[in-house]
Parts: sequence; C-alpha cells; structure tokens
Amino acid sequence: MNISQAVKMAIQSVTSNKMRSFLTMLGIIIGVAAVIIMVSIVQATTARIKAQMENMGTNMISVTLTGRNSTRNLDINDMQKLVADNPDYFICVAPTITGNPRIKVGTVNESTNLIGSNQHYSSIHNATVEFGRFISEQDCITRRKVVVIGKYIQNHYFPGEDPIGQILKVSNQVFTVVGVLEAKTSTIAQGSQDDRIIIPYTTAQRLLRNAIIRTYSFQAVSAEVSEKATDKLEELLLKLLRNENAYRVMNQAEMLENVETMTETMSLMLGGIAGISLLVGGIGIMNIMLVSVTERTREIGIRKAIGARRRSIMTQFLIESIVVSCLGGIIGILLGIVGTYLVGRAINLEAVATAGVMILSAGFSITIGVFFGWYPANKASKLDPIDALRFE
Repeated sequence: MNISQAVKMAIQSVTSNKMRSFLTMLGIIIGVAAVIIMVSIVQATTARIKAQMENMGTNMISVTLTGRNSTRNLDINDMQKLVADNPDYFICVAPTITGNPRIKVGTVNESTNLIGSNQHYSSIHNATVEFGRFISEQDCITRRKVVVIGKYIQNHYFPGEDPIGQILKVSNQVFTVVGVLEAKTSTIAQGSQDDRIIIPYTTAQRLLRNAIIRTYSFQAVSAEVSEKATDKLEELLLKLLRNENAYRVMNQAEMLENVETMTETMSLMLGGIAGISLLVGGIGIMNIMLVSVTERTREIGIRKAIGARRRSIMTQFLIESIVVSCLGGIIGILLGIVGTYLVGRAINLEAVATAGVMILSAGFSITIGVFFGWYPANKASKLDPIDALRFE
C-alpha cells in the first residue's frame, strides 16, 4: 500500500463517522485556535506597548518617588537644580501628575486621562502640537486653567469645529482650550493615547486637591549618554534621599526590557494553557485510534493473512491519526484567524494571525498526530493474524 492509498483510506474512515471524528478533533481544534489567538494578541499587545514607548519620547529617563524611608521630600525645584547642575547629562525635566476626571462640553460628559506637567513635557514625550500652543512656563507659574487636548477629544467633543479658545469643563471647572496634539495612533479611539488632556501641573495639583508629584521625566543630552545619565541620576538621588528604596529610576531601554520579560512570561503561561488543550486532544486521538484498532481487528487479520506487511498496517493507522490531527489543525487555524480578528476588534487592538504562528500551529498538529498515533498504529501492526481472525 502506497502513501496516497493510505491517505484515501484515512479520509474515508474519517468521513464514514463524521460525529466521532469531529469530537476526536475538537481538542486539537480548540488547542490550535487558542494558540493562534493568544500568541497573536500577545504579539499585538507587545507591538502596541513598544510603539507607545517610542512615542513617549527620546532619551527619556523616568524617576518615581516612592517616599519609602526617605529623610526628606523632593519637589520640582530640587529636580530642576539637578538638571541645571549637570548640563552634560540632562536637558530638562517635566513633572507628571495623572488623574481620570470627567470632562464636559455641552451634553457630552465622559472621563478621560489627565496629565499635569510643564512646558518640557512636549519635547520629552514627543507630544507635538498640531495647532494652537502647548503649556507654557507662565501657565504653570500663574496656575492658569488652560488645556491642551488630544485628537480623540477634539473629534469627540468638537466635531467639525475649531476648538482653540473654546470652553472645556474639567471636574466642573472651566478651562480654555489652547492647543490640539497630533494623533499618536491610527485608530484615534477612546482609551488610546489620543484620549487625554494636558494642563499645567500647578493647576492639576489644585484640581486634584494638592496632589503630590511622584513622577518626573528627565531628558538626557543624547542616546549615547543615556545610560551614564541614569547612573548619575541614581547617584544624585541617593545623596539627597539617603535611601535607595525611596526612588526608582528607569530609562527607555530598561522599560523595554521589562515589557519584553513580561510578554515572554505571558506567552509561556498562555502557551501552557493552550498546550494542555492540545495534549487532551492528542489523548483523544490515541483513544479513538485504539478503539478503531479494536473495531478493525478482523480486517487487520485478513490483510495480514493475504500478505500485508507489518509496515503497511502501521503506516495506514499512523496516517489516519495524522489526517485526523491535521484536519483538526486546519479547522483550528481558520477558527484562530477569525477569533484573533474578533478579539482584537473587541479590545481595540490591531491583532493579526501571522504566517509564523499558523505554521507553528500546523507543526503542532502533525507532531501530535505522529506522537499519539504511534502507539495504536504499532499495536495494530503487531496483531497476530490468527488471533485477529478469531476476534469477534
């Protein structure tokens, strides 16, 4: 018996009992679809985070003050002095206060992401103004109620209008729109980087009831000195706070490394969950193939009696196992492609099942077919023809 004949017989065996074959494939279908969806979503999430980090700005070093066991508190004046005293390392610093207030224009009333900062936030975080202006130093000094809005805010609250000079209520306080930021994302959706407003940090402190500034963003002179600037900043903060647990310093390279570590861990966890489903599917294939061997014992005996070799019997059952597994894999891949699209759309993520993931899933299917089909095929090939012919 050649391979093509074995494949035809395997397909006939599968189609002759459709429900049993489908239930046998179900574990493989679910496992393959789960692998594709999970890996694709993790890849898309990683790509989005990396893009957001690139949009955060160039040569940025982030400092978070934890306040743990520190001998003193630092404020913006301390941070600005660090910059002024170390011009070889730093260009500027921007404080960051965040909140999630409700904003209102007319009858539209929703929550958004608020950032309180100074005039340097624009250059450090690549927050480019499309038209109008950004927050100025004078705005911070006089606590002006001015606001720079993201592209989503413009489209949602001021559709078809020029928002510059218009009123925007933030937590029921009246602010004047002075600028609109360029779009950061292609989707310009709610919850994205375009769904935000920026106000002077001094105004934000008052709006958020004297919020303490815990986060500062420093801009290093260049990418070449970024690592040295990070070390210098840690050294200076340790001298001021006298406790390394009172602060946390991270540059973009470290942030990216943390993101990659996190996504790798997520991939392993999700892959393990999907792998369990594939394992269950493989056991299901082995089980049904053992049943098939038992049902066709007399057929095997007759074939052996008329001269079929052990290798021929084994090939037939092994190919049947691979066909079942591959059909399940194909259905799983199709389901995974559709599932990736639907899940991505539901969570506003541009997720696409890549060719690499699909090839990997197909490889899993074939491997499972061979691995779990080997024992039943080997058992069938070892049957004694006389005992097989006597089997009832």
